[in-house]
Amino acid sequence: MTKPKPVFPAGRHDLFTAQTYSAAIRSGDLLFVSGLVGSRGDGSPEPDFEAQVRLAFANLEATLKAGGCQLDDIVDVTTFHTDPENQFPTIMAVKAEVFSAPPYPNWTAIGVNWLAGFDFEIKVIARIPG
Repeated sequence: MTKPKPVFPAGRHDLFTAQTYSAAIRSGDLLFVSGLVGSRGDGSPEPDFEAQVRLAFANLEATLKAGGCQLDDIVDVTTFHTDPENQFPTIMAVKAEVFSAPPYPNWTAIGVNWLAGFDFEIKVIARIPG
């Protein structure tokens, strides 16, 4: 059996090292992506909510790419929201752009009261092609 392998997006390894976790773990033909947020290059939150959601998806894409995947390879999504009732219209609009055609991945949305200064977090499981 192969040992799980950590995956890091280009240029962001130090942020994960400082927080002591991997951006993703490759295990067999699956990529388990940690919760990603709309953080800027220095790790600070993007203040505009829609821009924060878009940046979280961009950070997700970079991590998927580092693991040999793309958005179409995602099979399961979990998102965390600090104010789901008011945030959902924005999230759903961005989601419709990112996942624009079936088959859509599974999706679980969870309301939380704290995300370390962020308002949206996304974690996924993807199947590595090939």
